[in-house]
Amino acid sequence: MFKSYKKYIIIVATMLLFPVLCFLYAYYEARSIGIKKIDFVSADVPESFIGKKIIFISDIHSSSHFTKDDVKTLVSKVNERNPDIILLGGDYTWKSAEYSRPFFDEIKKLESRYGVYTVLGNHDHWEDEKFIQQELTGCGFKTCDNQSYWIREGNDSIKIGGVGDFWEDEQLLENTISDLNKSDFCILLSHNPDYMEMLDTDLVDLMLSGHTHGGQITLFGLWAPILPSTFHPDLPQTGQKYRYGWVKKDNTSLYITSGIGMGGVPLRFFAPPEIVEITLKKD
Repeated sequence: MFKSYKKYIIIVATMLLFPVLCFLYAYYEARSIGIKKIDFVSADVPESFIGKKIIFISDIHSSSHFTKDDVKTLVSKVNERNPDIILLGGDYTWKSAEYSRPFFDEIKKLESRYGVYTVLGNHDHWEDEKFIQQELTGCGFKTCDNQSYWIREGNDSIKIGGVGDFWEDEQLLENTISDLNKSDFCILLSHNPDYMEMLDTDLVDLMLSGHTHGGQITLFGLWAPILPSTFHPDLPQTGQKYRYGWVKKDNTSLYITSGIGMGGVPLRFFAPPEIVEITLKKD
C-alpha cells in the first residue's frame, strides 16, 4: 500500500520544497551584488575621455535590510574599481537616524577622479528631500537635480546633468542642454526611466536610470508582475518596456539598472543587484 502512495508523497514533498528553495535563492540573490561591465561607444566621446571608467549605482535603500556594513562593503567594491566618475541614481536611505546617519558616514567614502554626481529618487522625496540633499552635498557630492556640470580634461570636456524625479519634482532639461553643441558628449541622470517618454532632444547621448529594481521579483527574469512604471496622467502605460537594460530613442541610449537594495520585501528573484561599470569608447 505504501508503494501506491509513494509517488504522491514525492509530488507533495516536491511541491512543498520548491517554494522553500525559491525563497532561499531569492534571499541569497538579493545580497549578491555583481559588477555589470558595459562599453559605451559613441562618436561624441572626446579623445581625452576614451577609456574613462564610470560607475553607476542606484536604489541603495539603506535600511534594516541593507545595513551600514552592507553600505561599507558596497563602497569598498566601488572604490576597488578605481572609477573616474561615480554617478548615483537616487533612493538612498530611510529618514530615520538609525539608518541615515550610518549611511552617509559610509557613502561619503566613495572615491573617484572627477567626483560623485547624484539625483534624488521618489523615496528620497517621500522621506525628506531637503535633508537627504543636504547630506549628499555635505558628502562633497555634486547634485544634478535640474543642474549640470562640465568635466574637463585638457582641451576636452563632457557634460553630466540630471532632472528632478519624474513623480515628485519638475524636470528642467534645459539646465543641462542649453549650452550643448550636437558634437558634445552628454550623460543625463533620471531616477525614473519613464522620463525617456518625455525626452525630446538629440543632445543627450547616454541616459542612466534606476527605480524599477529590474522588477525585483520576476518570472525568471522575463516579466515582473509588479513594476513601478508610468503612473503618470499624461503618458500611456509602458508595461515592461523600462524594467531593465537598454532602451534606445533616437540619438539617446538609456540604461536601466536593477539597482542595489530592496523595496517592500527583502528578496530578489532573477533580478540581481548590480554595480554598473561603463567604459567610454569612441566610435
